[in-house]
Amino acid sequence: MRDIILMAIVLAGCIASLRRPWIGIMLWTWLSIMNPHRYTYGFAYSAPVALMAALAIVVGAAMTQDRESPFKGSPVVWFILFMGWVTISWLFGLNVAADYEQWNKIMKINVMLLFSLALLHNKKHIFALMWVCAASIAFLGTKGGAFTVATGGSYRVWGPPGTFIGGNNEFALALVMTIPLLRFLQTQMETRLMRHSLALSMVLCAAAALGSQSRGALVALSAMVATMWWRSKKKLVSGIVFAIFSVALVAFMPESWTERMNTIKTYQEDESAMGRINAWWVAWRIALNYTFGVGFSTATEDLFTRFGEYPDIPRAAHSIYFQILGNHGFFGLFLFLAIWASTWLTCSWLRAQKNLPPEAKWTIELGGMCQVALIGYAVGGAFLSLAYFDLPYNIMVLAVLTRVWVYKKSWLTEPAYAPGWFTIPGLSTPPKAN
Repeated sequence: MRDIILMAIVLAGCIASLRRPWIGIMLWTWLSIMNPHRYTYGFAYSAPVALMAALAIVVGAAMTQDRESPFKGSPVVWFILFMGWVTISWLFGLNVAADYEQWNKIMKINVMLLFSLALLHNKKHIFALMWVCAASIAFLGTKGGAFTVATGGSYRVWGPPGTFIGGNNEFALALVMTIPLLRFLQTQMETRLMRHSLALSMVLCAAAALGSQSRGALVALSAMVATMWWRSKKKLVSGIVFAIFSVALVAFMPESWTERMNTIKTYQEDESAMGRINAWWVAWRIALNYTFGVGFSTATEDLFTRFGEYPDIPRAAHSIYFQILGNHGFFGLFLFLAIWASTWLTCSWLRAQKNLPPEAKWTIELGGMCQVALIGYAVGGAFLSLAYFDLPYNIMVLAVLTRVWVYKKSWLTEPAYAPGWFTIPGLSTPPKAN
């Protein structure tokens, strides 16, 4: 039954995309981030649903006049340069044939991000993309959080199998990045039911992140909460709320969770932590010896024998920074960091627009919450190999599109409330006067 329902949704979305390709972008984003087909048990599990969505987008984009250039800001320029350097690094890598699959996977995602920049341009598109990004992870996080509460945190929470976030650590970081996006959506809701529902989802996502028993996620979650508290207008109230929920969630976790988190203090005695540090040294020495990096295959016995302190335990870098450093060298890392630095500055520009009319104030909040999500990614990513995951790049797209929207003063030409927008929460018709 799941297979039939999923394929019906995908087919309907593909057909709609031929006339309105922006719908195809939402379909692709949902399939790429959430991977709902991985929760089916029949023919849909391995069906080429992403390919179907991508083809519909390409055909729809060719038929529509409602498209623009994807070059909409400095983050996009750095992003395209990074795509080019990744390709060069792959071609000059140590194992071109074996790395092709990974390069192909990454390029498909990146090309679709460029289509997003070309086909999305109004407030409805921005809100729709925000909802798809947030809900794709929040649905799984809410379910995982409920599971954590029901089992007392005795079992780890995992992401969709066979995906970027299939592991407990990676899924936890995705949850941490999603919480600020949910917070933005919460600020735009008009009804108590929606606001409370999103608040509950945020709490359960945090519970699921803790239930993953990921030490990196704990650090990222702490950094994210600290940032949200620092930026809140009512620090005393928000501090009390954060403290109550934090203490309650941590106290709820079992002793095995506490013991695992305490290994952060004694990382020298933890084999997993020392293995990661060893992998970081290998990545550093690879970059010193290979200008273009070695491609995507860094966790090999040969490289760890040549550059590692412990050659008998080759493993992934478990850090977005050292992952890029080993894969693509120092220049690749520079381009990677430039993407996020320019995205941060774009968000800062949004937050600095204090004189906007009421119908455009949402852009300030979006810029702030995107920055909080990036802080979670920057901190948690220091301990996870998640450099190519879609979600942070979609946050870049959201920031870029919103800046263009503000720069063009689009609120002057777009109606604040339009027929049909009620289907996207946050763009509903205004309440009736009493």
